[in-house]
Amino acid sequence: MTDWPDLAGRLEAGGHVLPVRVYYEDTDFTGIVYHGAYVRFFERARTDFLRLIGIHHSELAEGTHGAALAFAVRTMTIDFQKPARIDDVLAVHTSLSDYRGARIKLDQLIYREEELLVSAAVTVAVIGSEGRPTRLPHILAEKLLRHVPSETSIE
Repeated sequence: MTDWPDLAGRLEAGGHVLPVRVYYEDTDFTGIVYHGAYVRFFERARTDFLRLIGIHHSELAEGTHGAALAFAVRTMTIDFQKPARIDDVLAVHTSLSDYRGARIKLDQLIYREEELLVSAAVTVAVIGSEGRPTRLPHILAEKLLRHVPSETSIE
C-alpha cells in the first residue's frame, strides 16, 4: 500500500480501494477511531469509486445528464469488529452488490493490512430534486453496471 498514484484510490478487480490514514481528529480521547469517523471513510470511498468510473456528484447536481440528481444513503448496517488507532493506514474496499432501478447496494470493508476491522452494507437511493427515487440516465447506469455482478440488470 505504499504506491498510490491517484488521490482517489484505485479500481481493482471486484471494486475500488481507497487508502486512509487515521489522524488525531478521527479518534476519541482514547486514541481509538471514533465510530462516526468510519462513516466518513465509507463516504469518501463511495464517492471516489463513482468518480473513477465516471459518475461525478457535481455533474449529477448540475443536471449535466438531464435532471438534477443526487445519492442519498437509505440504509447502512455496520459491523465494528476491531478498532483502528491513530496513525494506522487503512484500506477501504468498496464493491457493488446490486443495482436495480433507483437502488444501489454496496459492500464496504475497512482493513488494516490483512486484518478486517469494520464492514458495512449500504443501500443508496438515486433521487431527483424533489427527493423522490429516480433512475440514473442510461449512460451513467451503463458505467455503474460494468462493476455489478453479472446477474444484475437495469429494470
